[in-house]
Amino acid sequence: MNNTIEGKDVIKGDRREIDGLDARIIELLGLRARVSARIQRNRISAGGPRTVLAREAEVLDRYQNGLGATGTPIALHVLKLCRGAGPVDTNRPRAAGAMGEAL
Repeated sequence: MNNTIEGKDVIKGDRREIDGLDARIIELLGLRARVSARIQRNRISAGGPRTVLAREAEVLDRYQNGLGATGTPIALHVLKLCRGAGPVDTNRPRAAGAMGEAL
């Protein structure tokens, strides 16, 4: 079989795997946002602040330790997503290029 065709098939398979991983990441981010919203509601109803900066610093550290310098901006986007953006609907269609805006 032609190496070019085999290479294209491998790439297609890898891209399908990436698409599946992206779907799981999006699902997990939606779940994280819902749990974060629940924590915020409970904290506010108990008289506390909506956000706790010390806790956010822990999250930033965890992402930086796990992913290196790239982890910090990822964590900042995750925190922004989960900081009261309201319910996250992972089933709604998005315009092309909106991924960065959604985070």
